[in-house]
Amino acid sequence: MKIDNQTIDRIAHLARLEVSDADKPALLKDMNNILSFMEKLNELDTTGVEPLIYLTDEINVYREDAVKQEITVPEALSNAPEQDGKYFRVAKVIEKS
Repeated sequence: MKIDNQTIDRIAHLARLEVSDADKPALLKDMNNILSFMEKLNELDTTGVEPLIYLTDEINVYREDAVKQEITVPEALSNAPEQDGKYFRVAKVIEKS
């Protein structure tokens, strides 16, 4: 499979990316190199090879969550630029439609 400019345009559209015409030749080369490498990997005989799930044999050690320090509401609000005594006040960023 070979990548062409139409394919790059389609991928850019699907990924919501803006790709300039100046960047397309480099992208074209890189993407075709990646596909060539993947085709080489497909030539390998992987019969009997177990899929790699984890990179190491290490086992996660979990610990119980513990509260280490509690802070009161007045302490939390003491450095707030704007607050109403109970909550932080922030600028509105979403308009209702």
